[in-house]
Amino acid sequence: MSNQLMGMLNAWYPQRDSCRWVLGTVYRTEGPAYRKAGAMMLFGSEGQQFGMLSGGCLESDIHHHARKVSLSGKSITLTYDGTDEDDISFQLGIGCGGTVYILLQPLHKDNDYLSLGDVYLCLRQQGQGDYYQWIPDQSGLTRARFHPAAKVSSVYRRQQGELHINSEGSWLKTPVAPPPHFLIVGGGIDARPMAALGHQLGWRISVWDPRPANGRPEYFRQADTLLSCPASELIDYVRCQHVHAAILMTHNIGMDAEVLRMLADYPLSYLALLGPVSRRHDVLERAGLAGVQLRSPLAGPAGLYLGGQLPETIALSVLAECQAMLEQGTGHSISGVLAY
Repeated sequence: MSNQLMGMLNAWYPQRDSCRWVLGTVYRTEGPAYRKAGAMMLFGSEGQQFGMLSGGCLESDIHHHARKVSLSGKSITLTYDGTDEDDISFQLGIGCGGTVYILLQPLHKDNDYLSLGDVYLCLRQQGQGDYYQWIPDQSGLTRARFHPAAKVSSVYRRQQGELHINSEGSWLKTPVAPPPHFLIVGGGIDARPMAALGHQLGWRISVWDPRPANGRPEYFRQADTLLSCPASELIDYVRCQHVHAAILMTHNIGMDAEVLRMLADYPLSYLALLGPVSRRHDVLERAGLAGVQLRSPLAGPAGLYLGGQLPETIALSVLAECQAMLEQGTGHSISGVLAY
């Protein structure tokens, strides 16, 4: 499983009635924090832990409180203040210096699993929606609801929660959407680590290559879908399966150009082309798109400059750039030590 919400729910759903469960959610942060509002984690009474609420430093203490919640049946909130020397988080040495607010809610059949079953089934059908959790007062009541979206957007939705206050109190609203769907156009040797690393991130991975020697199942065991349809039919798959990002890496100018022409009017969050600038010009020329404004900005050459040359480091470079685009990051060095 991955720490993506879909990976967590995939692990939890089949055993939802096997023991007592507690849902942990970060509902607010102040200052630096490893996870932000909307991050979720599932704790089972038999020791199961799916997901993360911090960098791994708070989970043991949170699990201790989760056991109490599973026995009492009442929700509680926790506060970990990294600036307070008397706070448990400071004593644990988390070092972030921020404050994290966490909600723990019992999860069972009698409260309809806090609607997480509905979230799981929606995500399995590639649906989207908004998940609402009530931040309880001293009563310890548990309330949550899920509102599925009437229409699925092709744009990737970040799982970033926001607190809303109304007459009922405080609610955490968290966008819910499937993991990123990444299309690899080309099934050569260098595409294999791209698929494997993308799978490890918890993304949905599709690989397209109509050439019999490429894109073979034994080479892409971690890909979700292998496609060999004509390029003209690929756009239908992209639309129906809500692809968020694509990398063109067939090592064939004609094939890359044909697929790029198909994708030119589709709003991808990330579209990249492997190879140098001169090759990008050749592909655009062959596709009849030279000087044309594409619906999605084209990253070509693809990836962040990491200095690597091997397929594994190229995959890391491309997926890092894609991650930055999906989550609206800069892709720059956080510390500023690296010079570009």
